[in-house]
Amino acid sequence: MPSYTVTVATGSQWFAGTDDYVYLSLEGTEGCSERHLLDKPFYNDFERGAVDSYDVSVEEDLGEIQLIKIEKRKYWYQDDWYLKYITVKTPVGDYLEFPCYRWITDEKEIVLRDGRAKLPRDDKTQILKQHRRKELETRQKMYRWKEWHPGFPLSIDAHSHSDLPRDIQFDNEKGIDFILNYSKAMENLYINRFMHMFQSSWSDFADFERIFVRISNTISEYVMQHWKEDFMFGYQFLNGCNPVLIRRCTEIPKKLPVTMDMVECSLERNLTLEEEVKQGNIFIVDYELLDGIDANKTDPCTIQYLAAPICLLYKNLENKIVPIAIQLGQKPGPDNPIFLPSDATYDWLLAKIWVRSSDFHVHQTVTHLLRTHLVSEVFSIAMFRQLPAVHPLFKLLVPHMRFTIAINTKAREQLICECGLFDKANATGGGGHVQMVQKAMKDLTYSSLCFPEEIKAKGMDSKEDIPYYYYRDDGIKVWEAIKSFAEDVIHIYYESDEVVCEDVELEAFVKDVYVYGMRGVKASGFPKVIRTREKLAEYLTVIIFTASAQHAAVNFGQYDWCSWIPNAPPTMRRPPPTEKGTVTIEQIVGSLPDRGRSCWHLGAVWALSQFQDNELFLGMYPDEHFVEKPMKEAMAKFRKSLDEIVSAITERNKNKKLPYYYLSPDRIPNSVAV
Repeated sequence: MPSYTVTVATGSQWFAGTDDYVYLSLEGTEGCSERHLLDKPFYNDFERGAVDSYDVSVEEDLGEIQLIKIEKRKYWYQDDWYLKYITVKTPVGDYLEFPCYRWITDEKEIVLRDGRAKLPRDDKTQILKQHRRKELETRQKMYRWKEWHPGFPLSIDAHSHSDLPRDIQFDNEKGIDFILNYSKAMENLYINRFMHMFQSSWSDFADFERIFVRISNTISEYVMQHWKEDFMFGYQFLNGCNPVLIRRCTEIPKKLPVTMDMVECSLERNLTLEEEVKQGNIFIVDYELLDGIDANKTDPCTIQYLAAPICLLYKNLENKIVPIAIQLGQKPGPDNPIFLPSDATYDWLLAKIWVRSSDFHVHQTVTHLLRTHLVSEVFSIAMFRQLPAVHPLFKLLVPHMRFTIAINTKAREQLICECGLFDKANATGGGGHVQMVQKAMKDLTYSSLCFPEEIKAKGMDSKEDIPYYYYRDDGIKVWEAIKSFAEDVIHIYYESDEVVCEDVELEAFVKDVYVYGMRGVKASGFPKVIRTREKLAEYLTVIIFTASAQHAAVNFGQYDWCSWIPNAPPTMRRPPPTEKGTVTIEQIVGSLPDRGRSCWHLGAVWALSQFQDNELFLGMYPDEHFVEKPMKEAMAKFRKSLDEIVSAITERNKNKKLPYYYLSPDRIPNSVAV
C-alpha cells in the first residue's frame, strides 16, 4: 500500500496554531486519496511555529500530485490557523512543496497547488484550469474596489480593518492603532503633559526644546542647531524627507517677477540672473498645488492658515543649493512681496518657515499619502483580484504588498477621516488634504513613477552639476537592482514577447490598475496593456520601487527632519506677511503651532518613522512562494547587489555630519506598512 509523508508547517505569529479538527486529501493525475484526519483537538499538533509530519496511506498510487485539500472543522470556538506550507514525500522519494502562507478561518476548505510557478498557458488539465479560475472568482468577491472620495484612486471596499480578508490584516491590530501609537509616542517622548494645551503659545524658539528629544549626533539634533541657515534650508530639497519637488529652472516664471537687482548680491559668478538660468545654476520649487486649498477650520478657537509659495534657489560656487528669493503667494503684487536673503533677519526667516510649512503639507498628502500609500494599494488590490497564487508575478509581488491595504484602511478609519487625527494638528486637516489629493491626481503619471525618468524630467540627473543629491544617486542604484531582478524573473517564465502577450491574467491585472486605480484617465500614461518583456520589467520595477524604496525615502526621515517644529510647522496661526520690515520674533513664535498641536505633530512623526516589529527589508523573502532553483539563484543575485549598495552607502556616509541612509537597502522595508 503506497504511503505519502506529509509535513505541515504552522506560522509563528501569535495565535497562529489551532486546536480544531484538520483534514487533508491528496488529488493526483491517477486518483484521489480519502479524507484523512491529521489532528484532533488537544493533540498538540499545529501549535504556533510547529512542523508536524504524518503518513498518509492510499490504496494505489495517485500519480503526480496536483492538488492538496485542507479542511478545518471547528471544535469549540473560532480558532484561525496560519498554514505556512505543506511538503509531500511521494512513495518513489520525490519531494513536492505546496506553499500556502495564508490564514484558514472558520470551517473552510482551501486547495493548494505545488509551488512551481505557472502561467495560464502552462495549465493543460481541466482540473488545474478550474482551480485557477475559482481562486480568482473567490478573490474578486473578497477584494472589491470602492471610491473613498471623488477623484481619488479607488481603494478597498472595507469600512474598517476588521472588515478586511484575514490574510491581509495585521497580525496584531493594536500594533497599528494610530490613536494608541501616537499617545504612546507622546508618552515615550515625555510630552504628554503638553498634548492638551491647545491655543497655548510657546514663548520663544528655545521653548520648543522643552518637547524636543535631544539624541546626540543625530540628524534631528543637527537640524535643531542649523535650521535657520540657508544651506540647511536648501539641503532639505535634495536630501530631506521630501526630495522630490526641486527642479532646474529653465525660465523665471512671470508670476515670480524677480529682478537682477533683487538677487545680485546672492549670485557668485559675475553673471546676470538670465545667464545663471542658462548655465543651469537656478532651481525652483513651486507650491502652486496649495493655492486655493481650504485651511483647517475644525477648531473654532484657532484660525489656521496656508500659503502657496514659490522658492527660487541657486547653486553657489561650493555646489550648495541655497535660497535667493521667496514669494509666499502665486499672484505677484504689492501685498505679496518677494523676500530676499538681504532682507531683515526675521523677514527672511519667516518666509523660509512658510516654505517649510508648505513643504510639509505637500510631503504628507501628495508625496507620501498619494504617491506611495494610495498607489501601492491600487497595485495590491489589482494583484489579489487578477493574479492567482500560482502565477509567477503574484509570487514576486506579494511580499511587496504586505500589510499595505491594512495600513491604508486603518488610516482611513482613524487618521485621514473626518475628525481624524490628521485634523488635530495640520492646517490641511478638515478636508484640505482631500482637495490636495484631488488636485494632485493630474500630475500622477506613470512616467513620474519611473524614478530615472522623473529625475531627468526635472533636470536633476547630472551628478557633475548637482553632486550632493544622494536621494537621486542611491535611488538610481536601487532602481537598477530591482529592475535587474525583475528582468531575471521575467526571463525565467516569459521566453519571448509573445508569451507576455498571451498572458491573459497579466492583461487583466494591468487593466484593473488602469481602469479602477487610475480611473481610466488616458493622460496618466499608465499602460492599458503590456506586450513586451522590456515594458513588463519596467512596470514591475515601478510597483516594487514605489512600495519599497520610494516609500522608505519619504517616510522614515520624518522624525529626523520634522521633529524640530520650526523646521516643519504642521500649521501656521497667523497669515503670511504682506509687507517687509514688520516681522518680530514674537510674530514668528505666534505663527508657529501651539503647544498642543506641536505635541501631536511630534508624536505623529515619531510613530511614522518607526519600523514595524519583525520588519522585512528589501530582498528578504522568508515566505518561500518560489520553489524553483533558477528563482532562488535570482533572489541570491538580487540580495548580493543590494548588499553592495549597502556597503557603498555606508562607506560614503562615514564621518558625514548629515549622512543619507534612507535608501540603503537594509533600511528599506519590502512594502508600505507604516
